[in-house]
Amino acid sequence: MRRDQVMEAFNAEAEQLSAAMRFLGEDEWSRPTACDPWNVRELLGHMMVAIDWLPGMLDGDAPPQATVSAADYYRGDARFSPETNNRRIELARERAAQAPGGKDLVQEFDEVWRTAARLCEKEPDDRVVRTRHGDPMLLTDFLVTRVVEVAVHGLDLAAAIERRPWLTESAGRMLTRLLLGPRGLEEVRRLGWDQATFLRKATGREPMTDEETAEVERAGIRWLALG
Repeated sequence: MRRDQVMEAFNAEAEQLSAAMRFLGEDEWSRPTACDPWNVRELLGHMMVAIDWLPGMLDGDAPPQATVSAADYYRGDARFSPETNNRRIELARERAAQAPGGKDLVQEFDEVWRTAARLCEKEPDDRVVRTRHGDPMLLTDFLVTRVVEVAVHGLDLAAAIERRPWLTESAGRMLTRLLLGPRGLEEVRRLGWDQATFLRKATGREPMTDEETAEVERAGIRWLALG
């Protein structure tokens, strides 16, 4: 995927999320989410942590070459261990607790993603970074994983606050391609799903009917495990 396409998807999805969360009532911030044990406030805190790894990665030395793709990033290893998950939970809660109120948290999220986007736009297309898990990745591929964070958790937030999903077309296309390959959009349309429905089903957030499961198997679709 081209850097400009990935940046377009990241910026559009983050902008939509900021706009959607800006006018939440304070009571809505404590609603539970499907990402147990986080509530709405803590889930946004997690998303901020996920994006805010970028400045430090860009400050670090660039590995000589990338060996991990966006799809490979989601392999099941120690990054999904109980210890890592517990630390992930605590980091999100700590970040969310730093903001006095929900509006302050949204403002900080807005600053975090815009700062990350501005820094990334200055980097060459062949820039390689090292993730906190030790993966040498093209910056462009790592940014695809940040689109995953903002888009998929955006669906979780929308469900928690009972809003219609705000998934953008550019992010939906990118995640469909990541999960299903270049012909992904064609398969999704054939199944009769919109992009938000596809992502909910592909990530286990919405169950599939027996008929849908059979059709997925006939099509040879294999979901990419996102943890």
